[in-house]
Amino acid sequence: MAFLASSGPATPMAVLFAALSVATGAFAFDETKYPDFSGVWRKPVGIGNQWDQTKPLGRAQEPPFTPEYQAIFEASLADQKAGGQGNDAPSRCVPFAMPRVMTVVFDMEIVVTPATTYMLFAHSMPRRILTDGRDWQKEIEPTFLGLSIGKWIDTDGDGRLDVLEIETRGLKGPRTYEGTGMPFHADNETVVKERLFLDKGNPDALNDEITVIDHALTRPWTVTKRYRRDSSAVRLEYNCSEDNHHVLIGGQDYFLSGDDMLMPSKKDQPPPDLRYFAPTRK
Repeated sequence: MAFLASSGPATPMAVLFAALSVATGAFAFDETKYPDFSGVWRKPVGIGNQWDQTKPLGRAQEPPFTPEYQAIFEASLADQKAGGQGNDAPSRCVPFAMPRVMTVVFDMEIVVTPATTYMLFAHSMPRRILTDGRDWQKEIEPTFLGLSIGKWIDTDGDGRLDVLEIETRGLKGPRTYEGTGMPFHADNETVVKERLFLDKGNPDALNDEITVIDHALTRPWTVTKRYRRDSSAVRLEYNCSEDNHHVLIGGQDYFLSGDDMLMPSKKDQPPPDLRYFAPTRK
């Protein structure tokens, strides 16, 4: 095995890449054939955590829901207006799932190897896109990030791969598109297709064209997420359970106050059922 000489200390990403290369047996990896996805990627300045970056949160997203799922969405909005959390599962520390994880709430790093492309998030488990040429297996164990199989494409015939096409299946719920509670179908048969590529006019701009196929929709829904490379960024850390004050009891969202007391999250909310607690003695 040959080792490359280094003129300075190894960076964390270099160490990670070397480890991944050994793990995948990628000793002759020619990185010049792939686009440069290195660095820290973040949302464009001024963009929030909405699903479609070109539209505001909520109804303005104009999701093509069936009447049944539009009603579920409206109920989520109404509950949030009253002080609740609606359908927003991550408020209860349910993981950011696909495809919502691609909103990149904090930041993202991408590590490319021949067999797998890794996406590393501050707010989620790593995502793995398998690019080793495998086909879909008959049974997939459902996960929040699903099983992602990708294929590199040379779209302009110059001998360099420039687009990563990805399909994701095998998802489980509950999942939403954004914090307003736009839902996915309860059958969890969602299929997500992506095209990931650098902007031809700006190598520090990354595009992810995402198409969602879901039984809660009347048609496939396509949006394009855009990210910017931030070479000066310091990686953030996020742990939902570290300071989460939301408490779900009997289907009701309550809130933990600053003095660790349970309190209502909305007006006239009934208290939780205390049948398993002994009555308070006066």
